Amino acid sequence: MVVKKKAPKVEAVALDGAKLESLRASLSVDGDSGSRQLAQTLKDCLASADPVQQIQLVSKAGSMLESLEGQNESAPDALLLACLNALGDIYITLQAKNPLKRAIASALSNVPDWLQEKAVCILSACLSASLSSLGSEHYSHLIDCITSCLDAFPIGESCIHHLLTEVLQFFKKAVSEYLELNRGLVGRHVAQAQLMQSCLAVVKASMLVVQRSQDVISAAFLETAMTSALQEAFSGLLQCYTHILTDEEFIQAVQSTAGMAVVLLIRSVMGNGDDTADTVASLLQSLDQEGSSAPQWLRKSCAGLYVSSRPAAVALYLSHGALAMLNWRGRALGSQTEKLLLLIPDVILSLDTRVKESSTAMVVARVLTLWSSAAVDCLQADCPPPLLHLSLHGSFPLPLRLLHHIYTHWEHPLDGVRHQTRTLFRNLLVLHQHCSDHADPTIDPYVTELAQSLLALEWHVKGKYSALACLTDHLGAEYLLRLDTTLPSSLLGLMGDQTLAPYASELLERLFVSHKTQLCGGQGDGHGWMDDWHRTWVMPLLEVLCTARLDQTTYILDYFLPKLLRCSPASLGHMVQVLQEMPSCLEGSTGSRGALGALMTCLRAARSQGVLMTADEQLWGGLVPLQLLRQALVHKHDQVRMDALGLVCESHRSTEILSTEEMKLIRHFLPSNLNSQSPGVRQQTVSLLKKLLCRMKDSTQSLQRRLAQERDQQQRERDQIVLNMYKEFLCWFCETLFQVLQPGASFSSCLVTLQLLGLVADHFSFSMDSEGFTLGECVTVPHAQAVLYCLPSNFLEVKQLACTLLQKLPPATVGLQEPERLRSVLQAALDLSTSTKPFDSVTAAHLLNLLLHQDGLQEALLHCAQEQSITLQLPAEIQPQASEATVLEKNKLAVILFLMACLKAEVALAEMSLLQAAASCPLYGRAHCITAALQQLSTGSLQLLAEWRNVVTDLIALCYRMSDVVSPVVQSSSPEGLIPMDTDSETSAGLQRILQEIQPRDTNDFFTSARELDATSEEQKPTFQTNSTGPGAEAYRVTAQMVLVCCWRSMKEVSMLLGELCQSMPLHTPTHKGLITEEQMEGVGQYFQEQLLQSRHRGAFELAYVGFVRLTDTLCRSGSATLQQLPAQWLKEVLEEVKCSDPSSKLCATRRSAGIPFYIQALLSSEPKSSSCSLLKMTMRELTALAMPSHGGATEHSTVPQVHALNILRALYRDTRLGENIMPFVSEGMKAAVLGFTSPIWAVRNSSTLLFSTLITRIFGVKRGKDEHSKKNRMTGREFFTRFPALYPFLLSQLEEAASSVDSDSGQVKLHPSLFLLLLVLGRLYPSPMDGSSSPLGLAPFMPFIISCARSAVYRTREMAARALVPFVLVTQVPSTAQTLLESLPREPGPGIQQNYIHGTLLQMCQRKKRRKEEERVVLFLLRSYLTDTHRPQTLKGDQDSDIIGALRPRLWLATRRNPCLVTRGTMLDLVVDTCTFFSAPAEDSQVTTLRKETLAILLDSELVAPRGLDEELLSGPGATQYLQSLTRLATIIALKSAGVWGTRGADGMQKDLLQHLLQCPHYEVRQLALEKLLERFETDRVKMQSSDLQSVPFDLHMTTLTHLALHEPHPMCLAKVIQVLSVLPLSSLLPWRDGCMSLNDEEALEHLLSVAEKSSHSLELYCAALSLASRLMVHLAEKKPQEELGGAAEVHVALWGAMVTQCCSEERPVEVKLTAADVLVKATPTLLTALTLPLGVKHTLVLWQNLFTLLQDEDLDVRDRAADFICYVPKHLLTTGVVTGPVSPPVALEMGVGVLCQLFQVWGQVAVGMITLTEWLLGDNKAELGSEETPDLDEEFLFEKGDLNLWVEPLQWARLLHTHLCALSTVPGAPAVFPAELARLSTIVDNNAQSAERALTGLPALPQFSAAIEHAKLTVLKERATLAQNVLAALNQMDCC
Repeated sequence: MVVKKKAPKVEAVALDGAKLESLRASLSVDGDSGSRQLAQTLKDCLASADPVQQIQLVSKAGSMLESLEGQNESAPDALLLACLNALGDIYITLQAKNPLKRAIASALSNVPDWLQEKAVCILSACLSASLSSLGSEHYSHLIDCITSCLDAFPIGESCIHHLLTEVLQFFKKAVSEYLELNRGLVGRHVAQAQLMQSCLAVVKASMLVVQRSQDVISAAFLETAMTSALQEAFSGLLQCYTHILTDEEFIQAVQSTAGMAVVLLIRSVMGNGDDTADTVASLLQSLDQEGSSAPQWLRKSCAGLYVSSRPAAVALYLSHGALAMLNWRGRALGSQTEKLLLLIPDVILSLDTRVKESSTAMVVARVLTLWSSAAVDCLQADCPPPLLHLSLHGSFPLPLRLLHHIYTHWEHPLDGVRHQTRTLFRNLLVLHQHCSDHADPTIDPYVTELAQSLLALEWHVKGKYSALACLTDHLGAEYLLRLDTTLPSSLLGLMGDQTLAPYASELLERLFVSHKTQLCGGQGDGHGWMDDWHRTWVMPLLEVLCTARLDQTTYILDYFLPKLLRCSPASLGHMVQVLQEMPSCLEGSTGSRGALGALMTCLRAARSQGVLMTADEQLWGGLVPLQLLRQALVHKHDQVRMDALGLVCESHRSTEILSTEEMKLIRHFLPSNLNSQSPGVRQQTVSLLKKLLCRMKDSTQSLQRRLAQERDQQQRERDQIVLNMYKEFLCWFCETLFQVLQPGASFSSCLVTLQLLGLVADHFSFSMDSEGFTLGECVTVPHAQAVLYCLPSNFLEVKQLACTLLQKLPPATVGLQEPERLRSVLQAALDLSTSTKPFDSVTAAHLLNLLLHQDGLQEALLHCAQEQSITLQLPAEIQPQASEATVLEKNKLAVILFLMACLKAEVALAEMSLLQAAASCPLYGRAHCITAALQQLSTGSLQLLAEWRNVVTDLIALCYRMSDVVSPVVQSSSPEGLIPMDTDSETSAGLQRILQEIQPRDTNDFFTSARELDATSEEQKPTFQTNSTGPGAEAYRVTAQMVLVCCWRSMKEVSMLLGELCQSMPLHTPTHKGLITEEQMEGVGQYFQEQLLQSRHRGAFELAYVGFVRLTDTLCRSGSATLQQLPAQWLKEVLEEVKCSDPSSKLCATRRSAGIPFYIQALLSSEPKSSSCSLLKMTMRELTALAMPSHGGATEHSTVPQVHALNILRALYRDTRLGENIMPFVSEGMKAAVLGFTSPIWAVRNSSTLLFSTLITRIFGVKRGKDEHSKKNRMTGREFFTRFPALYPFLLSQLEEAASSVDSDSGQVKLHPSLFLLLLVLGRLYPSPMDGSSSPLGLAPFMPFIISCARSAVYRTREMAARALVPFVLVTQVPSTAQTLLESLPREPGPGIQQNYIHGTLLQMCQRKKRRKEEERVVLFLLRSYLTDTHRPQTLKGDQDSDIIGALRPRLWLATRRNPCLVTRGTMLDLVVDTCTFFSAPAEDSQVTTLRKETLAILLDSELVAPRGLDEELLSGPGATQYLQSLTRLATIIALKSAGVWGTRGADGMQKDLLQHLLQCPHYEVRQLALEKLLERFETDRVKMQSSDLQSVPFDLHMTTLTHLALHEPHPMCLAKVIQVLSVLPLSSLLPWRDGCMSLNDEEALEHLLSVAEKSSHSLELYCAALSLASRLMVHLAEKKPQEELGGAAEVHVALWGAMVTQCCSEERPVEVKLTAADVLVKATPTLLTALTLPLGVKHTLVLWQNLFTLLQDEDLDVRDRAADFICYVPKHLLTTGVVTGPVSPPVALEMGVGVLCQLFQVWGQVAVGMITLTEWLLGDNKAELGSEETPDLDEEFLFEKGDLNLWVEPLQWARLLHTHLCALSTVPGAPAVFPAELARLSTIVDNNAQSAERALTGLPALPQFSAAIEHAKLTVLKERATLAQNVLAALNQMDCC
């Protein structure tokens, strides 16, 4: 889309009267004819008020001036000079961006040469007069005027040169005044930010003037007469810029520009030679050297820059200035200049660890990039500087330091820093190339080692991608592919991660583009290279597309595939050919998206890139059959459907005409895809159809234009046919959508439908105009009413969309113009505004906003006021011809006045009785409607200002009254439990007493003592009887929930209303008549302060925070200096109150300090992000100081402030709006959190824990996966400590202190409070492989202390220390570290191990044992991380692995009975198992083989396999379970995976014996683990065989053992696993079941399983397993007797099984159960549901079909998808020709399933039974709809009832589907008639349902669609079902009569 550039605003010349008369008089003097004509033109220009005409006249004057060339050149007459003076005055007066100013500059530039000097003098005089006379308020205009003189305006530039000294002195004066003014703007952040921009403009303008006046300056310094004035101006400017650089209150943009200005001024004075470089170098180092070549006055002017205590960033800005202002390109560098260039990176890198602000880090990155570019320019010169050439080789210190800087910052949070780091890396490669002796970079050792080290990094390191992309440009893709052939597949595998997909796709693009270039260059212009390129890049892509997850393919489509097709459009044909040849493309797959989805993805990308054209009648784009596309549009997987829809909708040209086939495809897609639960799918659907509508609109306009211009009659007819086709399609589109908006429609359907209808209204129109392409005739009254009745929806999005759409529909169809209809809708809205259901007030607000546009609203309001006896004074009546804006304003005022009158009465009632108000008229509904009406108010064009001013005043007072009523509840110390839940009259009398009791008098004395309620007698308290029984009395049932909701929602609406008033209403000042005064704004602020600091209910203060944010935003941007300073004043006050708070303070220290953090957040958020953030810095300094433990220990007066500070800090660190500005304070926050954890006060420790958690998220990012130890949420130690350098010594000292307390000799367990936190932080760090051996911030010093912590007596501490050690050890150091730790273990038991017994204490004994055990855990974690590391160095496979095994074998006694500690034995076994299973055994005598044999011997001698007595058989004690599970894992590995490699003879026998031992073990944990491993093995084999069931047992197995367990296993989890194992085994190997000598036949086995399922309702896993296996047996029984029905005992089992399946499908069942039922029905489809012989009988078969249809309409998407798979099992002959095959979406499967069932009725000869059954299904269960008469309405008590469980099902759509098939089934020729008795029975039911629904509908209140929406929808659906059934029965009766 082309965005038009905003045209500059043209304004006429505006001069004051005196100046205008003076100019006119000067233009009236006498002169020659040419001058008179020129003067007259200028006078006409001054007299004109049209700016365009003025431009034309000025241009004419310019032409006249140009015509003066060749005239008398002696002396211009006075009139000509007056003309020039007039032009000069006008030029100076105009604003810089006014085009008239450019016209005058052009005119003056036309002055002939002989007159130019005069023109310069005149313009100089005009500018000089302005500079000397205008005040500071005109400085911005004068600066703009000076810069415009230098903008391609030679006369203006000469003028500036002429006035150079005066201009520079003006700049000095302006900057000085700005500096002085800045000191007085403390607290006024917006004004301060504006001043910063003005200051920046002055500095930039001064630089521009100096740069454009170099020759003048050089000449001036040579002339003594001019030197002093110019020197004084330069000196003053330098002093001002020095002040800016050293004042940290200035924003970085100004400081950075000032740094450039300083260097520019020095260069202007001293030239561009070595002297300048020497002077700048001394400034960088803050060394004022004696004998410097710089003039004394210059050094004196920069004295502040030589001070050593200057801010560190000064050197950064000066370095930036040196790089930007000195010339580095195209000249030979002097020695001092060369040294300066090498000094700059050294100075900047020294700042690296001192930089805290992210914005400063951005400047550092940008300056380093500038430096590298300058260095590249210097080295590319003909004669490169020798010192530079020598110093910038990659292996030299400076490039290595820069490389470490890159590694530290390449994952910086700021995108700009990462981008600059990438550019720096690329420039470093170029610098090295220029300094290297190797012409070919692929043989350069430095570059190749760099490439290998980068490839060795893990892929979660984002900086790796950009670095490899640079290396690809440098080395070429072929070299990197040689180093790592799996690079394409590895990168494609990362495309499923949204955070990595953009990086991976960019690197892939670099690689395949480079590879293509290299292949083309190597093989010439032929196409032989394409096969290699396709094998490398296209085939891995297609494999991923066919097998990857759906989100992964989404990112491939977004980020990668379009780039690939742009690189090689011809590859599309190859992709399509390969994918179409795959069989899954034709048949589909139930488990994955398959090749069809991949094909759609490729075609969609090609289509959007313009590679693929539109469809024809048979093939899409000449490549793909349309039938495939139709199949994809209803595919089971969402992304396949979205890709297919994108293929149809997206186009490279927006005016491409839609073909007939495309419209047919949309008709095929739309009906079944509107009801999607996935927000992403809904969003994609709407977005893609929006593209289609945009395309239709653009092509329609193109066709209409062509139709108006085309003369060819045939072409006109063709175009008209297309337009008619468009109209027909859009009418169908709208009709289909409107039909969806019926009672019972789901939220997702309504949402998508309303969005699409809104798009149609936006792109076309629903107006009734006959002209143009409108769709008004498509909208009927029922359609509009259906949209109107969407307003009561419980979903806010639906309300908003419906309200917006209603305003676009034809008013006649909506019907609100009729007075009676308007009055009834208004009354409904007013009733809803007093509802106790919160969402009803939202409905009321939308209804009122809809009515605001109606002319008759005031009359309706007066009628309602009269009926309710409300006094209402409305503004002047609306005149018949009033404008729409006037009608809207008066209606809004009338509505607000009416609502205010109602609200005042209700507040008065609440002041008398809050309970009655909560039950009958809660206040928040009215307030919400008022706020909603105000939000639509256009305050800039109000006519009734006085009335609105009164409204604002009354509203503010009313809000205060509301707050006073409800604040006792929300400010209570426990508002949630305020009122008892009893609703009987006995307890209601005490409610008022409780309300009086909980006045906000609670304090923070929980620190010292508990609070007791006052024991005041009941008689002294007023009471309120809630249940009146007198005549005319109303009964109210009040619950705690109702009172609390009334109170906190009222507080919420008060806050929102006050915030809206402050934000939207214009401020009333002496110079501007607004609606709200400063006093009112300040009063609202005081109100918010009270609420935020005293409210206890989170809902109340959270919403008060929203309103307060609006207020503070308004205060800072107001023009009032008083209001601007309020946030800073309030902030200082609350910080002082926090500082002084103690247990008696009103501030709430519980509930995480309640609203105090919100209050401070709101105040800080008002500070502009572009400012210096002085308030944030001050606040963080004070809070971090308060959060630190006091030196005198915890006291009452120090604890409460500390808790507040910790809670406030937590909120500020969580606030995303503070962004990177909060990061400089993370170190102090972390210190406070860690030290706070050592406090003896629980409240401090609790707040410290919360703060620590927030800081972990803030530092390492939001957790991106379930793995707690994933490297995605970690960073290298270098990066961490570079960003937070203060934490390095702090964490090290804290860890040292904590570690010293671990290994205490006192014999007592000492748990350091902070140890847990320290290990958590350190566990998220890891050393970068790029760091090198030595680093000042390395992690090596932490390792000894972490290892020491592993000896703790606390199990969790030892485990965390072991985990924390793993990332600290580089992968290359793991073997040696593991070996060292192993060698520290004892080689045999001895006295040293038993020293705890010697000393005589049990604690010492346990501590010593656990100490030894934890050393093994460290080794275990280390080895596991090493063995699973994908980037483990392959060279370590030899000796180091043998060394590990060599150190391990002598210590195997720790895994035997010789070690008395079972926990240690289990851990040692885990270590041995990991070692044995990973390392290979290349030779028979290898150490691995020996270790395996020894391990097997340990297993065979263990308590599990060879117990020595009953005690060992029933082994118990600490660690017994872990030890037995370790033995079980070892045994299952030997038995199930690799028995042969463990040195066993007779491996098969070993498998049987071991498995039998495990399955017969008395410990259920052993049996359960063995069964889990066995099940894993079978599942793996089944996946490999690509079968739903195993065809044979993969190895010899004792089936009797399994069947015995299935019959006698006592533990439910083990029994579930046994049955799951049996479920995957082939039935032929199971049947008959054997139990010892007994044998069970099929029916007995089925009976047992059904019995297990019946008794296992407590265990979902067991229930599902038993049902699955029982279902397999049921299918097996049916297959055994295919030609006859099951009878006898089997009939009972069938009934029981069918009932169980039906029960599993009910809505309230867990998802796991319903998924199992879906699996059962899907697998039973070919045998039971679609069998030709009805093996279960027609009754049970229809029950199964009904269950299947129930699951297809289930709430859960997974259940529906699983059930939809049944269509893949339906026999082909039952599917209608032309119907898609393969996996389809649930709605399509539902429709196809009903069609298949109707066909089966004919096949079975059961058409009559089918008619009866489908009619009964059509009627549904009417008990739910009519049950409200029997059950009490609890809506008053339960405000938030969820209603129906299933929000996805659409009963009316289901009924219509059944009706359609019933009508078709009734016309089947030759079908037997339905029995008359059945017809009569059904007719009676149908008539009863219809009458019941009609009676219930009649009993509902007026407009039940709003007042009783849920009941009305249910009854309407019931009535519609009855009507459809009546139609069917009438047709059947008619057929019988015929």
